[in-house]
Amino acid sequence: MYQYTDFDRQFVRLRAEQYRDQLERHLSGQLGAEEFRPLRLQNGWYVQRHAPMLRVAVPYGELSSAQVRVLARIAREFDQPGNEIFQGAVAAQNKLGDIQLRDGKAIGSRLSTGYAHFTTRQNVQYNWIPLDKSADVMDLLASVGMHGIQTSGNCIRNITSDALAGIAVDEVADPRPFAEILRQWSTLHPEFAFLPRKFKVAITGAREDRAATAWHDVGLQLLRNEAGTLGFKVLVGGGMGRTPVIATTIRDFLPCDQVLNYLEAVVRVYNRWGRRDNKYKARIKILVKAEGQRYIDEVEEEYRQIVNVDGAPHTITAAEFERVGTSFVPPTLTCDRKSADAKIAQILRAAAEDDIEFGRWLQRNVSAHKNPDLRAVTLSFKRLGQAPGDATATQLDAVADLAERYSGGEVRVTHEQNLLLPWVRCDQLAELWREARHLGLAKPNIGLLSDMIACPGGDFCDLANARSLPLAEAITARYQDLDELHDLGEIDLHISGCINSCGHHHSGHIGILGVDKDGKEWYQVTVGGSDGKLLSGEPVPGKVIGPSFSAHEVPDVIEALLDTYREQRQDGEAFIDTLRRVGSEPFKQAGQQARHETGHEAAATA
Repeated sequence: MYQYTDFDRQFVRLRAEQYRDQLERHLSGQLGAEEFRPLRLQNGWYVQRHAPMLRVAVPYGELSSAQVRVLARIAREFDQPGNEIFQGAVAAQNKLGDIQLRDGKAIGSRLSTGYAHFTTRQNVQYNWIPLDKSADVMDLLASVGMHGIQTSGNCIRNITSDALAGIAVDEVADPRPFAEILRQWSTLHPEFAFLPRKFKVAITGAREDRAATAWHDVGLQLLRNEAGTLGFKVLVGGGMGRTPVIATTIRDFLPCDQVLNYLEAVVRVYNRWGRRDNKYKARIKILVKAEGQRYIDEVEEEYRQIVNVDGAPHTITAAEFERVGTSFVPPTLTCDRKSADAKIAQILRAAAEDDIEFGRWLQRNVSAHKNPDLRAVTLSFKRLGQAPGDATATQLDAVADLAERYSGGEVRVTHEQNLLLPWVRCDQLAELWREARHLGLAKPNIGLLSDMIACPGGDFCDLANARSLPLAEAITARYQDLDELHDLGEIDLHISGCINSCGHHHSGHIGILGVDKDGKEWYQVTVGGSDGKLLSGEPVPGKVIGPSFSAHEVPDVIEALLDTYREQRQDGEAFIDTLRRVGSEPFKQAGQQARHETGHEAAATA
């Protein structure tokens, strides 16, 4: 992973010192709440429904074991609100009622403390840290080169990438050096510190788009032209929210050394013409959709100005690329080839003959690696009783141990809110599986229904219209049978608590969106969305299957959709392929029928 320079470390330490001074002045009354607000936001500190929320940047998803241990310490020592705040939060959530499972067991809110939460944008969040402890947390983060810079505000946010970057077998080129160069270029960029709205960039170097680039403000896809020259396909204007838009390709091929100059033009034109009078129309997707070719022409003209008049000041030189590229140091892994071959053969025999669970784990949680002696292993953080993406302090410490023993001390955050070990020797897979299973992190469900994405929703976020986590818990509880999950196959289920779409419901094969109706929680269901992975085909937003459902109806609706898939599918056909072949109408009818039956059941019970 990237090795931080002395400048990087000093920069982050000084930023933490600056924040401490700002916080002390605020707590002493020298800085009012409104004056302090932009200062805390610039360091990732929000004020949410019940308590402050911290968002920590994890550039392109890479973490060292030392950083994971600090994240664990923060969860254990600081993610602990005062009793009065916590009890008030519990009382407020209890007023909303619980979701009832079919067996009558009530599943309520997840208001536990001592957690870190991994997001779909490869960040880490905490929900209960008292503000007067926030500077201590920033000092801890700085001790391992971490911070909350540009995780909030109308600026270029954390650069995201494929969790398999640098190790994927389908990779054209490693995108991480470019992601790091983009991070350095965008951090505190003076011209882009106050954009019309937040700005998100994703980059991939693989043939399969595992970074959902088409759903970002800017998506960058590495490729080679017919001459073998490395460059980027540039997509602009994607996004979710109340207006889901797939990004427009504005350059089929851009020489890779020009990516900063071109992005300077892209963001500069947006900064000039993006709407500042209406935050709902301020994202670049609205500008690109409204202006079309005119926007593209102006970007190209701005780019020509930067190159021909300004002298292309941000061209990535060979020396600079080498400096950054060589800072990504792969771990030194020793392996006895003869012993490894014997262990690998034993592993495969066990998978084929003896242990169904281990075989499923190899199939679902273990990915091929550019190095044939290695594999990438996903640790599943999707389990009953724990919200998607949540990790306890104890789990984080255990992950750091696993990373040091089996993955060269490196961990990665995935787009799906799991953690990935990128450097696992094949001959150690069985040992890793046994340890991960003991920790509850080896569930072979990656890519399956229970490997769902969910935002924190109304349990924490004051923007949310409805709770996501109790709904995720109810659906997870209903689908615990691994035989059934594997029979259903790959299904992307995404849940958002509001139209801001932090749970990426638009791109789910099944999407669930929390909406407000007369002050009550309701949920809109969509089908057929895609984030652009090979299984799902081209990225597209899902289609709504009718009026919204109440919370207690949703699990039955999901079951009806899956039953319809079972009835309609052909041999070996995935959910998304069946849906596209037969259309959404049978699924829409099944959802509405489930509502009718659930209503009768509720009336009979009453």
